[in-house]
Amino acid sequence: MTREPQPFPQRINFTLDGRSLSAEPGETLLQAAKRAGIDIPHLCYKDGLRPDGNCRACVVEIEGERALAASCCRTPSEGMVVKSQDGRPRKAQRLVLELLQSDMAETRHTHRNELDQWWQKMELGRPRFPVRQQPAADLSHPAIAVNLDACIQCTRCLRACREEQVNNVIGYAHRGATSTIVFDAGDNLGESSCVACGECVQACPTGALMPANGNGLAHTEKQVDSVCPYCGVGCQLTYHVSDNRIRYVTGRDGPANNSRLCVKGRYGLDYTHHKHRLTVPLIRRDDAPKQAELGLDHDNPFVGFREANWDEALALAAGGLRNLRDEQGPTALAGFGSAKGSNEEAYLFQKLVRTGFGSNNVDHCTRLCHASSVVALLEMIGSGAVSNPVADVDKAEVILIIGSNTTENHPVAATFIKNQVNLGKTLIVMDPRRTTIAGHATHFLQFKPDTDVALLNAIMHAVIEQGLVDKEFVHNRTSGYEILEEHLSSFTPEAMEHLCGIDAGTIREVARLYASSKASIIFWGMGVSQHVHGTDNARALISLALMTGQIGRPGTGLHPLRGQNNVQGASDVGLIPMVFPDYQRVDNPANRAKFEALWGTTLDPKPGLTVVEIMHAITDGTIRGMYIMGENPAMSDPNLNHARKALSSLQHLVVQDIFMTETAWYADVILPATAFAEKTGSFTNTDRRVQLGRQAIDPPGQARKDLEIIQEMARRLGLDWHYNHPREVFAEMRQAMPSIAGISWERLEQQDAVTYPCEDEDDPGQPVIFTETFPTPSGKASFTPAPFTNADELPDRQYPWVLITGRQLEHWHTGAMTRRAAVLDRIEPIPVASLHPEELARMEIEPGGPVRLQSRRGEVTAFTRADEGISPGQVFLPFCYHEAAANLLTNEALDPAAKIPEFKFCAIKVMPASD
Repeated sequence: MTREPQPFPQRINFTLDGRSLSAEPGETLLQAAKRAGIDIPHLCYKDGLRPDGNCRACVVEIEGERALAASCCRTPSEGMVVKSQDGRPRKAQRLVLELLQSDMAETRHTHRNELDQWWQKMELGRPRFPVRQQPAADLSHPAIAVNLDACIQCTRCLRACREEQVNNVIGYAHRGATSTIVFDAGDNLGESSCVACGECVQACPTGALMPANGNGLAHTEKQVDSVCPYCGVGCQLTYHVSDNRIRYVTGRDGPANNSRLCVKGRYGLDYTHHKHRLTVPLIRRDDAPKQAELGLDHDNPFVGFREANWDEALALAAGGLRNLRDEQGPTALAGFGSAKGSNEEAYLFQKLVRTGFGSNNVDHCTRLCHASSVVALLEMIGSGAVSNPVADVDKAEVILIIGSNTTENHPVAATFIKNQVNLGKTLIVMDPRRTTIAGHATHFLQFKPDTDVALLNAIMHAVIEQGLVDKEFVHNRTSGYEILEEHLSSFTPEAMEHLCGIDAGTIREVARLYASSKASIIFWGMGVSQHVHGTDNARALISLALMTGQIGRPGTGLHPLRGQNNVQGASDVGLIPMVFPDYQRVDNPANRAKFEALWGTTLDPKPGLTVVEIMHAITDGTIRGMYIMGENPAMSDPNLNHARKALSSLQHLVVQDIFMTETAWYADVILPATAFAEKTGSFTNTDRRVQLGRQAIDPPGQARKDLEIIQEMARRLGLDWHYNHPREVFAEMRQAMPSIAGISWERLEQQDAVTYPCEDEDDPGQPVIFTETFPTPSGKASFTPAPFTNADELPDRQYPWVLITGRQLEHWHTGAMTRRAAVLDRIEPIPVASLHPEELARMEIEPGGPVRLQSRRGEVTAFTRADEGISPGQVFLPFCYHEAAANLLTNEALDPAAKIPEFKFCAIKVMPASD
C-alpha cells in the first residue's frame, strides 16, 4: 500500500529573550521554550493536562501588549517578541513564587516539590509574608494522603481527576482566602467516591496529595521502565527502586496509557515483597496427603511441605512426569501455562509440553475468558486478534460496549472512552448490570441476562429494515450474507423486546446510530464470551460489524478486551491445545512439518484437551500428571469442588509459582518462581502491541526465573535446551511466527512498543488490520448466523436467582497477587455479594450483613452490598476471594465450539446467613 507524502506543517517564528525560536502549530510559548531549553517557572502546567493559566508563575511580556500573559496558555504568532527572564515578567514570577511559598508549611511532604525547585532556581530568600493557618491532614484513605498545607491550588489534581481519568471526584470550592480543593461534597477522601487511580498524586507538584505509605518522600536508587503486570491494557510505567524494593510507581507516556495508571498499577505492586513469597523449593511430606475437602490454610500456608534444594526438587518434579510419560504414554500428562508470564515463557512452556511430554494437552486461562471470541473470529474473519486498538476511539463516532465492566476491568482504557464521550461521541453500553461506564453512556440497554443473541439479532434485523446494510462492502468483502438475512427474518425488534427486555424503538435507534455513523467500534468483555452460547454471542457481533462495513478502517472494528496482561501473547505463541504459534492448526500436516523441522522432533497430530476437559480427564483416570506454571485452577475453574477433587487425585503435580496458591496446596513439588518485576520479557497487550517488561529487583531467597526453571525441567525430560537470555527465545519465536517476523529484540529495546502484524524490520507495524482483505483462503469474511439458545442451567423454584461473576476494580483474577498488595486489600478486604436494595429489604438484611449463596454444586457466605445497578433476582459475586470462592457455585457446562465454561450464568438460591 503506497503512502502519500504529507506536507510539513508551517512553523511559527518568534523571538524569546533575544533568541530566535520556532514553534509547531498549536504549541504554546512555554512548550516552545522548554523544547529550546529555556526555563520559565510554571506550576499549574503539566504535560498531558489542559493548560489552565491559573498560577501565573509562567507570565511573560509580549511586545506591544500591556498585560503580562501566561505562557502556558498563549501561542506565539509570526514575528512575536517575548521577554521572560528580566524586567516585569521576572518580578511577577518571583512575587508569585514568594506568595505561594508563604502558604506552605515548614514540613515538606515530598523531595519532588516543584515549588521548592523553582524557588531554588530563582535564588529566592525567605518569604516576607505571614504563613496561613494550616489545614489538618486527611489520612482517611488507604492509598492517598491529603496534605492541604502543601496545596497551592494549581488545580492540576482537579484536571487530572475530572478531565483525564473522568472520575469527577475532585472539585474546587469557596472563594478568595477560603477557596480549597474538595472531594465530592466536601467529604474526607476515604469516604468519597475516589477510585484511587492516583492520577492526582502523579499530577500534584508539591506533595499535597501523596502515597499514603510515605514512600514518595524517599530518594530512590534507580528507575526502571517497564509495563504493568495486571490487565490487558498494557500500561507503561516506571518502578522507583531502593534497597531491592519497589518504593513507588509512576505512569509512563506509553501508547496505551499516556502516563495514566489505575489503582492496581499504581498501588498494587508490593505483593512482590509479601511474607508468603515462595523462596525455596518445597516437597510434600509423606504424612501430608492431598485431600480436596481440607483446603489451604492461608495463615500458615506451608504446612504439609518440607524444604528441599533445587537438585532434589527438580529431579523429583521432572522424574515423576517422565515416569508417567514413559509408563502410561504422552496423553497421561498435561500442562497449564500462564497469561501472567512473558511471551518467551509461554512459548517455551507449550514447546516443552509438545516436545517433552509428547502431546498437545496444554492450555491456559484464555480458555476461561475469550476462547469463544477467538473461535468466532478465526471462523469468520480468519484471525483471532483485535482489529483496531483502543486508541481508535478518538477516530470513532459511535462506541459500542457490551458485556464489559470497562471502568473496573480495563480502567485506563475506559478513561479514553470517557474522554471521547466528553467530546461529544456517542457511547452505547449494553449489559445486564448497570456498571459505572453506563453512567457515561448516551444509550444504556440493560437487557435480561442470557439474551445477548436475541438482542444482537434484533439490532441486525433493524439494520436491514432501515436499509443501512453496506451492500458494497457485503458484496466485495464477505460471503454468506443471504443465509444471515434469512436467519434474521424472525428476529424483529417487536418479537425480541419482551425476551431481552429492551423496547423495539430503542433497538431500532441503536441500530441506526451504529450502522449510519462514519466509524463505529465495538468492545466486548467476558460478559459476552463466558456462556455456553459465547461463540454465538461473538458471531452476532462480528456479523453486525460486517453487514454495516464497520471494520477495516480507523475508528471501526472489533475489540474483545483481553483480561490478563499477556493473554493475547500467550495465545499468539501457541499456549492452547489445538494450534501451534500464530494459530497454525496442529492437525494440519504442513503446519506440523514446519514445527517438526524447527523443533527437531515428531509432534502429535491430535489436538489436545482444554482446561475443563483436562479436569474431567483426571477424574476419569486418563491424565495422571500435570505441570502448572502460574495458573490457579483451584480458584479459577468452574465447579471448584470438582476441580479440587481432580487436582487432589493426580498422581504427580508440579506447581511453579510465586505464592502458595490454592492450586499449589495440591502439589507434590513446588518450584519458587519470579514475580513480574524480577525478570525481563516481552508482553503483548490487548492492542496487539508487543512491549518489554524489564527486571527491576532481584528475586527473594532461592527463587529462580521461570525461563530457567522451564529449561531445567526440559533437560530432565530429555530435551537439550540452552537459551541464555529471553532475546534468544524471542529470536526463535520470530522464525515460528510470521506475525512478528519484523520485530527484533533490539527494536523493542529502542522503541518500547511495536504492533503486529509486522512483517519485516522496515514495517512500522499495523494497528488497523483487515483494511483490504481478510486472512482467509478467499480473502473474504463469512457470515455465521447465531441461533438463540438459553443457558445450560435456568432458574427454577429451588434455585430462583441468577448468579453473575466477575472482577472488582481493586482485585484481579484469583486474587493471588492483589490480595497480597497492602493498599488493595485494605480498600476491598472482604468478599461482597451485590444485590438490589429491594431484595435486601425483602430478606430483611442490612447492607453489610452476611448472606448465603447456594447452587447445585456448592455454597459460600459473603457480605452484602446494595447495588441499584443489578436487577432484582440477580447477584454479582467477584471470584477473587478464597473465603467465598465464587467458582464453588459456577457451572462447568461448556460452549460446544470454544469449550469455555459458563461463568456468567447459573441458578442459585440466596438466604440470610442465619438460615
